[in-house]
Amino acid sequence: MTTLPPVQRFESNNGARIYRIPMLVFSNGFIGYSYVVLNAGTPALVDCGSGIGDSNRDLLDGFRAIKEDFGESLEVTDIDRIIVTHGHIDHFGGVAFMVEQTGGAYVGIHELDRRVLTAYEERVIVATKDLRVYLERAGVGTEERLDMMNMYGFAKKHVRSVDVDFSLDEDVLFDGMQFIHTPGHCPGQVCIVIGNVLLCADQILSRTTPHQAPESITHYTGLGHYRDSLRKVLKIDGIELAMGGHEDPMLDLYGRVREIQISHERKLTRVLDIIKNAERPCTIHQITHMMYPNKEGYETLLALEEAGAHVEYLYQHGQLSVANLDEIEREDNPALQYLAV
Repeated sequence: MTTLPPVQRFESNNGARIYRIPMLVFSNGFIGYSYVVLNAGTPALVDCGSGIGDSNRDLLDGFRAIKEDFGESLEVTDIDRIIVTHGHIDHFGGVAFMVEQTGGAYVGIHELDRRVLTAYEERVIVATKDLRVYLERAGVGTEERLDMMNMYGFAKKHVRSVDVDFSLDEDVLFDGMQFIHTPGHCPGQVCIVIGNVLLCADQILSRTTPHQAPESITHYTGLGHYRDSLRKVLKIDGIELAMGGHEDPMLDLYGRVREIQISHERKLTRVLDIIKNAERPCTIHQITHMMYPNKEGYETLLALEEAGAHVEYLYQHGQLSVANLDEIEREDNPALQYLAV
């Protein structure tokens, strides 16, 4: 059984009070965080957890702790705005529930992730098809591919579409918050500047290098966009505390960004070394097994996307070529085989 950490209180240098609420967002013990922002304007909730298992209950327990442990005269119905940092289910799966609990809070998300909320059922169908095509091109066999598709779809069945009332625009400052569009991990990912505090969602995490997927599956993802966004974050001045959607608060945001940049350089080098040392051209599936040999379950799909994002980046930047052009010309969707240039 996973024990959640306590709710924590932080304060920015512009007077905002920020409460960090832990939730068990997946049954495998994966913890995520929502944030209640007070005294920056109208009360706002940033992210809503997954809506899976105890996630909704954990979020409501967090509101009770804010009131009882910290003395805030806050009710759930005082929340006027729900801000979704990006369109991944562990951040927006509880939105419909929280709209009901708040009595109709306004929902905002970046326009590139808007359809994930407003046309969720459509988005799942389209994304599933794009993933299937990717897995075929990656060289995943039929049986393993079906297993991955089933894993991908299983956790998405409980969510329903919700209305979106406003878009998060980095040129518009409201309620003491500035939104910085940082695509890569997700198309509509935003970081939120509140004085000297950055709510960085899944753009930067304290221990983990955030997961990457190829842009061939979803536009505005991919390692190229993500690396550009990291450079964008480094240009934000005066951040003394950064907090992500998972893991620990960060006192050295800029140092952590540089660590993540170095990590991706190592992964790119690793992919190149694998391909150069192989006896024959490699598929993404083969590269993944050499990079991540011990992954099981859903982590096998994440590993395949992570390796694929780095292969895609190297190909986009002219460091790889495709060896089996004749086969690609003849067949509908064969596996791509890569050579180092």
